[in-house]
Amino acid sequence: MQDPHERSLVESMDAAHVRACAAHRDLLGFITEADRCELWRFEGARDMAHWLWMRYGLSEWKARRWILAAHALEQLPRVASALRSGALGIDKVVELCRFATPETEEGLVAWAQRVFTGAIRRRGDLEARRTLADTRSLEQSRFLRIWSFDEGRRVGIEGELPAAEGRVVEATLDRFRRRVPVMPGEETDSDARMADALVALCTGGAGAGGAPEATVVVHASLETMSTGEGSASLESGGILHARTARRLACSGKVQIVFEDAAGEPIRLGRASREPSAGMLRLLRHRDQGCGFPGCGSKAFTHAHHLRWWSAGGPTDLDNLVLVCPFHHRLVHEHGWAIKRETGGGLGWFGPDGRRHVGGPAPPPSMSPGNRRSDTLARGQPSLR
Repeated sequence: MQDPHERSLVESMDAAHVRACAAHRDLLGFITEADRCELWRFEGARDMAHWLWMRYGLSEWKARRWILAAHALEQLPRVASALRSGALGIDKVVELCRFATPETEEGLVAWAQRVFTGAIRRRGDLEARRTLADTRSLEQSRFLRIWSFDEGRRVGIEGELPAAEGRVVEATLDRFRRRVPVMPGEETDSDARMADALVALCTGGAGAGGAPEATVVVHASLETMSTGEGSASLESGGILHARTARRLACSGKVQIVFEDAAGEPIRLGRASREPSAGMLRLLRHRDQGCGFPGCGSKAFTHAHHLRWWSAGGPTDLDNLVLVCPFHHRLVHEHGWAIKRETGGGLGWFGPDGRRHVGGPAPPPSMSPGNRRSDTLARGQPSLR
């Protein structure tokens, strides 16, 4: 039999568990509201999961599971009640929300209390496989066609494959789709993400165990590259906006060609923008991932010049920072800026010039005149 101290300890732990479960229920409710009003949109995040990942240090997998569960709980009052009371912990609830329905939740709550979390996860996996097994595809003769249109501004791609080979392509692109960033305003456009996945596979696959990198040659004047205005051309056909050309130049090899008034080359510069392999190793060792506060993504990262190479910035470690594709685009095409601060740290500034600070806000002062209870603080995050 437990002595009084042990019994009191267990009771205290049980009470803490109930409080933690209730707090998790509140947090999931806040997540639903925050996702619905898209508060992450101006915080340097590509979606709600990315925001949770950067602000609270969740893994991307856990952040996405919590968001799905948060929305599902709006239609699952018994599961939500079980979480708030502590009858089910957060891990069981997150897995249960993958397949519970308003019609089945009552029986599932009782079942989930008896089994361990792994059993609930396996049932969720089986439900997902059953849905995929119902998908049918037709056998077609294979072909792939690529053509230019819209006066060279766009490229069309069309193809058909036998079902087995097509699913291999689909699975590969879907794997990359989960890793490439979603740009602002494209959160619900799954077709755009699949297109980005195809480009990521072709341009960065070598570093991710895929295909070797391809070469795209862009022609642009120094004025175009320095001002970010006007357009550039692709050697293989097609045109780009100057800002897109500058982004490509930021992570590609650059060769300066001096031309006379008639457009004839008179002198060739040297390709000096790209860091050496050794410098890239040092940069990756130093930064460990994307330098945006709280991001840290290591997928498809680029070496970005703080003072742009096109503006005379050197290819030195002090002038380089590792950035993921999403935050690289924020800098070049969405008005964000990065500055090296006193002491060597980096400051990220939004389009309005305000400094972005990642992570949750510090708690209020615990001075006698400003005490608070242990309830969750409900302040909204912000650029500050």
